[in-house]
Amino acid sequence: MTNRNTSLSALENCFTDLEALLLDLEDSDWETQSLCPDWNTKGVVTHLAGIENLLLGWIPKSAEEWPPFPKMAEFETEADGLNFNELRDLTLSIINQRRQELAAIDDSTWDLECMTPVGPGTYGRFMNVRVFDFWVHQRDVTIPLGIETIDSGIHAEIALDEVHGSLGYIAGKKIGLEDGMSIAFHLHGSLERSLFAVVDGRASVVEQLDDPTIVVEADSRSFVMLACGRIDPQEEIDAGRISWSGNEEWGEKAARNLRFTM
Repeated sequence: MTNRNTSLSALENCFTDLEALLLDLEDSDWETQSLCPDWNTKGVVTHLAGIENLLLGWIPKSAEEWPPFPKMAEFETEADGLNFNELRDLTLSIINQRRQELAAIDDSTWDLECMTPVGPGTYGRFMNVRVFDFWVHQRDVTIPLGIETIDSGIHAEIALDEVHGSLGYIAGKKIGLEDGMSIAFHLHGSLERSLFAVVDGRASVVEQLDDPTIVVEADSRSFVMLACGRIDPQEEIDAGRISWSGNEEWGEKAARNLRFTM
């Protein structure tokens, strides 16, 4: 688990990246289909701004408490009535308010237990999920628009951490590795990291592997976006952004079945 200062730096990177993107968008870009099937660019921005808006002023009071998600429907209704410039300005205002609020949060608040999108956790754990959400959603917008992004940095590392933490589930349930099999992922490009999972009764993440059944080499951005079900595995295979060695059949199955969320 990252500490508060690291997570806050990652969130600041997310805020700064979104601000820059919003200021660069042309009117036609807002209507472009994103990598999320149900949302165009405006829908993605509405989602990101709406979650940050409902988090404003929220301090969890119990481990069972959720943030006030019913406020999201109200925000979406408001956003529907805004033109692109108005939604951009509202989003920038919300980001600035969240930036100030987060700067004032101390360790005791950061460690408060609450419900998060990935189950029981802490306020700080929730913020790391927000980093993951921001990082992936920004690329939901930029990839269709052909906008270059910097895919490294602490926010990228935390986004990858979310996938890394689910690697046992991916290996066991999505790829379907059999008992006694193992897999290594070597990521390159913007981030360099090796990830390992082994099936010994059940699939789990391990720190190191000798002689894995499958070795997958992948571009780090492609790996995360494939794990989120955002991009076509065949296109990534054809472009050489993901490849494998070892057991051919299982290597291809791994490359095509990384998706664990959407």
